[in-house]
Amino acid sequence: MKKKINLAAIAILAAGVIVGCSRAEQPQAVQPNLAPVRTNQQNPESLPTPSTLITARGESVQQLLSTRKCQGCNLQGADLDKIDLNGVDLSNAILIDADLDETNLSNANLSGADLTDADLGKANLTGANLSRANFTKADLEDANLSNANVTDTTFTGADLERVIGLRH
Repeated sequence: MKKKINLAAIAILAAGVIVGCSRAEQPQAVQPNLAPVRTNQQNPESLPTPSTLITARGESVQQLLSTRKCQGCNLQGADLDKIDLNGVDLSNAILIDADLDETNLSNANLSGADLTDADLGKANLTGANLSRANFTKADLEDANLSNANVTDTTFTGADLERVIGLRH
């Protein structure tokens, strides 16, 4: 009789572990280099928390600095001022409110990147691919855009005071 009860108890415990009844559901980690999809009808409960965005941004910065590539990364609000990012690939990256003041982005690929409200004062963008990038309300004061590809680039409301090499 004891043997039957013990086997039944083991079976019940095993079923609870397999089905997941004995554990609280664990939150899923945010993919470090994928930006959340931004839509007007997005459920607020599905948005990443500020702490997961900070962690993801930190991992994206580490990836950028170590591999020189971070296509589509979410670097919103990242502090990248005065860093040598010559030749990096930041195509389709989200750099909204990023601090890129005095950053060397010469020969960088920023095609399709969103740099809305970014600070690029005195940044070196010589020879950079800026096609389809969005610089809405960005600060580009004293930036160097000599030989940069600005095909279909948006500069609406951007501060372009003393920009070098941009044909208006």
